[in-house]
Amino acid sequence: MVLYLPQNHVRLAEASINGIVRRMVNLPRSILGGFSRVMNGGRRNRTLPSSYQYQILQQDTPYVPEEWSFLTSFQYQYGSMHPFFYACRFAEALKIAEDDHKFLFLYLHSPDHPFTPSFCEDTLCSELVVQFLDANFICWGALANRGEGLQMAITLGATSFPFCAVIAPAPGESITVLQQLEGPLSPADLVEILQRTLEEQGSAFGSSKLKREEKIKADRRIREEQDKAYLAALKQDKERERLKNPPLVLPKKAMDERLKQNSPIKQQGRVKETTFTRETPNKDPANKGKDSHPSSQILIRFPNGEKRERRFSSMDKVKSIYSYVDSLGLPGTENYRLIASFPRRVYGTDEMNMTLKDAGLHPRASLFLECQ
Repeated sequence: MVLYLPQNHVRLAEASINGIVRRMVNLPRSILGGFSRVMNGGRRNRTLPSSYQYQILQQDTPYVPEEWSFLTSFQYQYGSMHPFFYACRFAEALKIAEDDHKFLFLYLHSPDHPFTPSFCEDTLCSELVVQFLDANFICWGALANRGEGLQMAITLGATSFPFCAVIAPAPGESITVLQQLEGPLSPADLVEILQRTLEEQGSAFGSSKLKREEKIKADRRIREEQDKAYLAALKQDKERERLKNPPLVLPKKAMDERLKQNSPIKQQGRVKETTFTRETPNKDPANKGKDSHPSSQILIRFPNGEKRERRFSSMDKVKSIYSYVDSLGLPGTENYRLIASFPRRVYGTDEMNMTLKDAGLHPRASLFLECQ
């Protein structure tokens, strides 16, 4: 079905692609405003000031910004073992999913619904579901009774809770609802439905992804050709300039004087001085063995959607990643832990002195930063 929401009217129509029925949903203007900001400014830093964020996570302040309201409420009641929900606006989460070539898993949280506690504790926070969602989806949650959560509940026609949906970007001012789940589900049932959705809908969207990748490659080729043409033109301009202004020919007397100044006898002292300044400084012996080890590429994802990538030696310790994060000085990183998604593994105090290779973070790994 195709669902349009122009102002306050709803119209239904049928749409089927490769035998798979999907819903196309037009978003409200308030959420579309978030899309324009994301497209104009890229991913914005949504992290709160560190001291204020710590107060929010500890539930010591009466006001919680909209982007943090769901995560704060959920984590306060059910703990930190949950899918990696991005604390940002819906438009930003959808953009992250599009950039990472993943579908968006949307969860609307209704705290007062009788099915909510058991669903959150037994299903959404189960290790099976957490690992599967973190590995295959970008997750976004919101409170169903306020802000963007309420708007999405109305837009998607949520009639029962718990409410989950699998969403993909669509052209224009729309999103594609690939799967919609209402009511309680066991962990195995939820993973089975999501796996089937990935297999069926992923193939349906494969051609569009391929076209986007081909367009990116074509644009890259065009830029490379433009760069080559620019460099060739620049070389021609320099050659023309050289022909216009030929090099100055020194008189014989001036040439003889220059030869005398450059004689080996006069240059002897300079040669020695030059040789001394070109000596390479002695390297720390502790680093010589380290440089010979292969490198590990580590990608770190922050709750606000920001990514940082850095190369370490495979023999560096896990604590070196923590030192790198601390050196960034980003707000909200005073109390955190690093987590691998699939299989889920927490790199805490016990793993600090493990090498990246022994910790399974070589040759490359993706880690989530989870605030505590």
